[in-house]
Amino acid sequence: RLIFSKTKDKGVAYTKLARWYNDVTESGFKSFNTISATIYSHYINILNFFDNRSTNASAESFNAKLKNFRAVMRGVADVDFFLYRVAKIYA
Repeated sequence: RLIFSKTKDKGVAYTKLARWYNDVTESGFKSFNTISATIYSHYINILNFFDNRSTNASAESFNAKLKNFRAVMRGVADVDFFLYRVAKIYA
């Protein structure tokens, strides 16, 4: 988290992320294998945050609300009615 809140420059963030990855790899903690592999695979996309310091958090929040709403509706048969309700509640 400190990488994102304290760092302004993408190059510095890259260096800090690489150091973190090396520290985790060298530590031998097996519990970090999955997250370190994910970061290794997607570090370019992760570092894109530093281009304009924006995230997709609002889209993720809206998706969570839609999933919850769909779960409450318990299998909507009428798609038009579902979209109408979504528009009225979340628009």
